[in-house]
Amino acid sequence: MPASAPAAPAPAAPVPADAPAADRVYRHVKQGVLDRRYEGGTLLTEGEVAEAVGVSRTPVREALLRLETEGLIRLYPKKGALVLPVSAQEIADVVETRLLVEEFTVRRAVPAPAALLERLEELLRAQQRHADSGDLAAFAAEDRCFHAEIVRHAGNQILSRLYDQLRDRQLRMGVAVMDAHPDRVAQNLAEHREVLAALRAGDADRAAACVRAHLGRVGSLMRGDAR
Repeated sequence: MPASAPAAPAPAAPVPADAPAADRVYRHVKQGVLDRRYEGGTLLTEGEVAEAVGVSRTPVREALLRLETEGLIRLYPKKGALVLPVSAQEIADVVETRLLVEEFTVRRAVPAPAALLERLEELLRAQQRHADSGDLAAFAAEDRCFHAEIVRHAGNQILSRLYDQLRDRQLRMGVAVMDAHPDRVAQNLAEHREVLAALRAGDADRAAACVRAHLGRVGSLMRGDAR
């Protein structure tokens, strides 16, 4: 295991006002889907999106095509773009993949270096601030970073890249669960603290058990949220 690993990426910064129009549309719609301003089943028209971002329809079409390839929307000619609901199968696939990656990597992160423990403490403090302010989207982003930091410190770059591919799905599902189950915010914090305590104690078995229990509870709630 390497002595250190790159820090987890911060949430994406806003697109500059002088960025290409298609990039601004892409970020606007994608963020709306991830934080559930555009919920599953919402039909977006090119005109509405163009007006919201202040661009013509041409870059809107380009951005929507890009989002369709990412599986967030489905385009219907002459009608618009349908925001795809999260399916039960997608939930099962994401939770199963997370369990395989996270249970393995949390074991590999033991003994945890001081830098990792300090970073996880920092992320927990950020999560608490967002919980106190009621910002679920920001909380979900820090929640995801907490897990990603552990994955990265395990030192397997292939697993890290695989895990990064789940980012958008994790954020969208996380906000949906916490929106439907407000008590989950405090529970997430408590369960993250248990994982950190196990890492601090150098107990790989306990850390893996905490991750398994945490993802099991999250997965159960997500499946209950499926439409």
